[in-house]
Amino acid sequence: MAQHTLSELAQVAGALLQGDPSRTVDGTAALGDAGPSHVTFCVDAKYVDALLATRAAAAVVPRGLELVRPELARPELVRPDLALLVSDDPNRAFTKVCALFATERPRPDVGVHPRAAVAGDAVLGAGCAIGELAVVGSRARLGAGVVLHPGAVIGPGCVIGEGTEIHPIAVLYAGVELGARCLVHAGAVLGADGFGFEPPRRLGEPWTKIPQSGTVVVEDEVEIGANTTIDRARFGITRIGRGTKLDNLIHIAHNCEIGAGSMFAAQVGVAGSTRIGRSAMIGGQAGIGGHLVLGDGLRIGGQSGVIGEVPGGVELFGTPARPKREALKHFAAVERLPKLLERIAELEARLAALERERTPTQKEHGA
Repeated sequence: MAQHTLSELAQVAGALLQGDPSRTVDGTAALGDAGPSHVTFCVDAKYVDALLATRAAAAVVPRGLELVRPELARPELVRPDLALLVSDDPNRAFTKVCALFATERPRPDVGVHPRAAVAGDAVLGAGCAIGELAVVGSRARLGAGVVLHPGAVIGPGCVIGEGTEIHPIAVLYAGVELGARCLVHAGAVLGADGFGFEPPRRLGEPWTKIPQSGTVVVEDEVEIGANTTIDRARFGITRIGRGTKLDNLIHIAHNCEIGAGSMFAAQVGVAGSTRIGRSAMIGGQAGIGGHLVLGDGLRIGGQSGVIGEVPGGVELFGTPARPKREALKHFAAVERLPKLLERIAELEARLAALERERTPTQKEHGA
């Protein structure tokens, strides 16, 4: 088990240490779970009570937290056993701390496992590691240092850049191109047929499959989550831009283009031929319609439904997706509807009672 002094952590994280620099810790944990050998973090003033109650040896906190809770200016008076690592960017600082304690995952040994199947005309770069039962098809080209975990399948004619790692049971269909330093998690499928069918001319007749003759190109430094699927284009390319991060259980349909540096949370679905700009952030379970163009830098909240084109730099929420402020006002109005309906029913009853109380003479003269 790795151990590091708080002084080492402060240096790696670029944080100011308030506490004993020689104290050692051996891991990270959440505020409520941390023990006396752990480092934890607190990035919001609303969790300060939990911070002061934690059993952790140290905590990464943002600069200025003492302005909200003055006692943190002198933590030794409140919690003499709790050291603080004060940072202008506590999230990034804690990520660096976590990296010190991260356990390296096992990888196949360099070389080709005796039970792997590698085509005779496949090209493997220096230092490739091909795990048990992995398959590399004919004419496939793997760059230096590519890692295939057990059961990964690389189809004929695929191209994989240097340093890319593909986890168990992931599948690249024929002709897919995957860039350098990518990470593909277990069960992901790249290059399956796009969902294209001609409708039947008559009721009850079968759908006619449209050939999907394009491919998938994933640029460098992309991470693809477990069981995520990216369909090949009907013709041309389905493209995932450099540095994009896709969570688990995402579906990207045929002929889509995802801009560089985008971030999709789990269960996002993007319908065919949609183009999404650079640095898009899309929340979990959002659905994006087909044949749309979405601009750079947009943000789409979880479970939103996008059915129209969106300019760059906006933040959308809801179904149909609309500007977030407008969507929240809409939701607030909907929440008030039951009481408003009760109020309307009450007013209608009072009006009806007043109508019943009016005399015939009053009705004639409109009194």
